[in-house]
Amino acid sequence: MPATDPEEYRAANRESWAGAAAAWGTYRHVLQTAAEPVSHWMVDAIDPQPGHRVLELAAGPGDTGFLAAELIEPGGTLISSDLVEEMVDQARARAAELRIANVEFRTIDAEWIDLPTASLDGVLARWVYMLLADPATALRETRRVLRPGGRLALAAWADPAENPWASAPRAELAAMGAITPTDPDAPDMFAFRDPRAIVGLLEETGFEDIVVEQVAIVWRYPSLDDWWDTTLDISASVARAVGALTPAQRDDLRDAIDVRLARYVADDGSVTLPGLTHVAAAGA
Repeated sequence: MPATDPEEYRAANRESWAGAAAAWGTYRHVLQTAAEPVSHWMVDAIDPQPGHRVLELAAGPGDTGFLAAELIEPGGTLISSDLVEEMVDQARARAAELRIANVEFRTIDAEWIDLPTASLDGVLARWVYMLLADPATALRETRRVLRPGGRLALAAWADPAENPWASAPRAELAAMGAITPTDPDAPDMFAFRDPRAIVGLLEETGFEDIVVEQVAIVWRYPSLDDWWDTTLDISASVARAVGALTPAQRDDLRDAIDVRLARYVADDGSVTLPGLTHVAAAGA
């Protein structure tokens, strides 16, 4: 979706996340097992203390924020938020399962954060800003709601070559002509592949003491079929592109993807897919 059509993009984004929310709940354990090192880095980076008020943007099932919730007791509050209520429901269910009581649930758009100025001690945003129509506005909003000295921690995916679990389907779909290459100015999961983009946006929006590092992660699946089923369930864009193919084209696509990912398949058929993400922290 071109960046020149932000309203259409925002509407489609809401629809996609609402449709994928149930799958994110279903596959929560698989996703969080891989992402746990990222969550821990981010929580450590905001240095949560008892009594702090912390916001998680685009929380999905909420696991990153829930790591912080226990650290801000007693007296602290986590605000677990997402763009759509369907995702907030997933976090609400997970909090009930974990018996986490010091959490509020809110539907919040990261570009328009409906919270008072300087009301937060920390913000967590895992794989959020690069997907937004206007990430600079979202970061200004984030800084506005942080108190002076408050901390932001974010994550954004590194280069596609470092993330074959996500880039392989896109590359093969593009090779078939089933999707067009992403506009470099458009929101996309790899829009912040260059860490200089992260630093530049944080500086532009008034953040200080910026730190950017990389965290390696590993996605594990019993088989490529399990990975593929998960991908189709949690990625609306891939599912749409695949759904438009003929049965023969879908078979050709899977054959090409299987060849591309063969090096990550063990003798027993299990799959270990590498990933790499940038993580960043900054002060308001």
